Amino acid sequence: MIHKSHILLPLVLLSLFSSNTIRVRSQGSDSKSHIISCGSSAEGETDSDGRKWTTDSTYLASSDNTKTAEAGYYDPALPSKVPFMTVRIMSSATSYKFSVPSSKRLLVRFQFYPTTYNSVDSLNGVFDVSANGLTLLKNFSPFITALALTQAYIIREYSIVPVQSGTLNITFTPSTKREKTFAFVNSLEVIPMEEIFKPTDLIGFRGQTVDVQNASLQTMYRLSVGGDYIPAIKDSGLARTWWDDSPYLLNAAYGASYLNKTFLGVSIEAPANVTIKHTKDVPEYIAPLNVYKTARSMGPNPQVNVKSNLTWVFQVDVNFTYVVRLHFCDFQNTLANQRTFDIYLNNRTAQEMADVVLWTGGIGIPVYKDYATHMNDKDGDDLLWVGLHPSRATHPQYYDAILNGLEIFKVNDTGGNLGGPNPVPSKMLLKADAAAKILLADAA
Repeated sequence: MIHKSHILLPLVLLSLFSSNTIRVRSQGSDSKSHIISCGSSAEGETDSDGRKWTTDSTYLASSDNTKTAEAGYYDPALPSKVPFMTVRIMSSATSYKFSVPSSKRLLVRFQFYPTTYNSVDSLNGVFDVSANGLTLLKNFSPFITALALTQAYIIREYSIVPVQSGTLNITFTPSTKREKTFAFVNSLEVIPMEEIFKPTDLIGFRGQTVDVQNASLQTMYRLSVGGDYIPAIKDSGLARTWWDDSPYLLNAAYGASYLNKTFLGVSIEAPANVTIKHTKDVPEYIAPLNVYKTARSMGPNPQVNVKSNLTWVFQVDVNFTYVVRLHFCDFQNTLANQRTFDIYLNNRTAQEMADVVLWTGGIGIPVYKDYATHMNDKDGDDLLWVGLHPSRATHPQYYDAILNGLEIFKVNDTGGNLGGPNPVPSKMLLKADAAAKILLADAA
């Protein structure tokens, strides 16, 4: 048996490098998307997806105590030279100012490439980031984060409540916990978006809801379940990236077997004769159709299925509430009660007798369901478990479960904070990098 406290999962870095598919339907100069390559002097540079980036100088409230630089090394893992090879370095609190629509949510996305810039080592890049007083990142070290997750670059994405004043100020502030720190950023995006959240039931607290519609959130995970990686260029309007779910399946990451009552299930794809379309309840900005055209089910063996679960495990920050969004589309069954299953979050029942066809009224119709759960500061509680298990209560035709997509969002706390701790590199990585060990101690 695998104990939760012994599991360490890789965090999805949300490689949401952008595409030219973003469509903003609002009118007026304040409703445009701001797609900024920080530190660049070349206007209109394009990345590998053909998307144009603008320079950041006109957005700076003041360029005092800032400088631009170029990376000394191009990591082959980077998706494009633009916008990663230039940077804005800030030695004191520095703000970017944006004119935004007062009635729309804002998708805010940052990209950080921790490397050496003109002899400036990003090791000392430890800083806070806030947006109109909302803390997005706190004592954040891109270097430590990239080391811990063995990634070349880091992306952070947020959905911020409408800014009624029409002015969004994003402020970078170097940490005061050690000397000679600075802030840096390679790209910054501010994109008006539709409202995609609503009040959500808090699992385990009957009758209690989370007012997600009036909250700001951080995207923690976004997965195409049972399907291939979906790049930003194939998203349905917000340049989001949808990752493969298999690394987060319990047995895939930790070698569990049928004896442990967990397994991979099977990947399935919609047949050519089933048409899947967006609906009024699931418009295109919720998710691209490719998310709903593939899925993971438990497979054809009912004897195995009733003794097993489909389980995904995610590492998250404690003392926050999370919204788990599950995307469904049954493209195999046409009638209710052919496939019915229960949904669990951290061993708590989120939904009994889930029936996708009953919810939608037919085959090939997308639907999504949101559930909220709070993660306490206890041993093992930095792991969020999502489980599906066939329901026997309605005696369905098939003992099976299905899931097409999964997103996890962190909700800001009552103090207006979304910042969590830096991930901890393994002992082996810390042993190999003494400077990182010292930095991690200072950043704690």
